[in-house]
Amino acid sequence: MFTKAEINKILDILEETYPDAECALDHREVFELLVSVILSAQTTDKSVNLVTPQLFERYPDAASLASADEAEVIEIIKRIGMYRPKAKNLIAMAQKLAGDYDGDVPDTYDELIKLPGVGRKTANVVLSVGFGQQRLAVDTHVFRVSNRIGLVNEKDVLGTEYALMEMIPEKRWSRTHHSLIFHGRNCCAARNPKCKTCPISGLCMSFSGV
Repeated sequence: MFTKAEINKILDILEETYPDAECALDHREVFELLVSVILSAQTTDKSVNLVTPQLFERYPDAASLASADEAEVIEIIKRIGMYRPKAKNLIAMAQKLAGDYDGDVPDTYDELIKLPGVGRKTANVVLSVGFGQQRLAVDTHVFRVSNRIGLVNEKDVLGTEYALMEMIPEKRWSRTHHSLIFHGRNCCAARNPKCKTCPISGLCMSFSGV
């Protein structure tokens, strides 16, 4: 395992390499962020950003989305994956927001995961990006990259999240989430990673064969 100094060096290099690493989902406020993250499951952020302008123009808040016709929502988002269950979840989520939270997105994990379509990763992203809390949301990129590098050695997403939280200073959690995502997208791909030009190859346990 890495020393604390090595972990901080890896994170420093990634932050220097991807200084603009941040949430790639287009949104203007927390409600739009929540909707976008729900839509992003098993779909690229780019694809989500193509459908949300029309969706938000038609349904700008929880109240309007809560009364939406499911067929109309499906028509707007049908170009992304799993559009039927996502449309159903979005309307149910908005109904709960409108009925239980006066249309406002709650700012605690326990309340967020009560919303239809909201799981652990979605809640963590909303808390981090929308409310500025330090969170380590683990998606496929974070899971793959953190285990491949050797930051952790875990078999599932939840174990990876807990292990990363143990070894990374809390003040760096949110930034680390974005850095690992950008590294996964731009360098450490699932297939054919760009190891020869990777800025942290000298520390990567997979590259060094450790």
